[in-house]
Amino acid sequence: MTYITYDKLMDKINRLSQQYAIDEALFYQIVEHWDEQDVPVEKKLTESFKGLLNQVSAEMDKMDNVMEQKPTCFMGCAFCCYFPIIVTGLEAKLIKHAIEQFPDKRRLAIFRHLVEYQERHRMTLAKARSIDFKEDADFKRKYRSLDLPCPLLDLKTNSCIAYEVRPIPCRTYVNYLDPLLCEENRMPKETVSFEFLYGPYFEALNDFVQWLYEDGDTGIIDYPEDLFSEDYLINWLDITKASEA
Repeated sequence: MTYITYDKLMDKINRLSQQYAIDEALFYQIVEHWDEQDVPVEKKLTESFKGLLNQVSAEMDKMDNVMEQKPTCFMGCAFCCYFPIIVTGLEAKLIKHAIEQFPDKRRLAIFRHLVEYQERHRMTLAKARSIDFKEDADFKRKYRSLDLPCPLLDLKTNSCIAYEVRPIPCRTYVNYLDPLLCEENRMPKETVSFEFLYGPYFEALNDFVQWLYEDGDTGIIDYPEDLFSEDYLINWLDITKASEA
């Protein structure tokens, strides 16, 4: 199979930047819809969160159509699942709350997986946690060199065990070139991360929590602390700490 060259891909991305504009109103329509619903605040938060993540994925699909280029990522390809994933306290709580709403069998299996993950990778996790992502400009390479899998990665199937609520970095990082790039390089330079999608996603989500705060109930969210606290996903999903507390 013949894959597109990096130069041609860059041409397509440059044209995309000139032709494509994100309709931020689509993101706000999601939170406005749930703001109007007569349901518990936790459901408003969870459904808004999932809706915004789905909108990010929808934007990725639309951009692929504009470029007339599809990612070469495929099910079972999980090399990107060894990169450091950093999320806010707000996102972490919403991910965990969404998992808690999964059917019992799936939810319990995920919790067992997370507990086993902390023990299985205990020494590597300690090394990863010592890497300061706020101060160390080389933190991504150092973290990636540890070959530490994401806590939500099933190593038997190379699939995400909470795929519906996987964080935004997982949705915006793609490879359009030869898949061997990811297999042969821990940090391939030719992959693409559409981080500009973070803007409308965070603006709508954070504004929604502020609306809830102004209404007097933010549910499981501590406002504004959870909006601005950041940490590795490996730390947010360390449920062994919660059980020890």
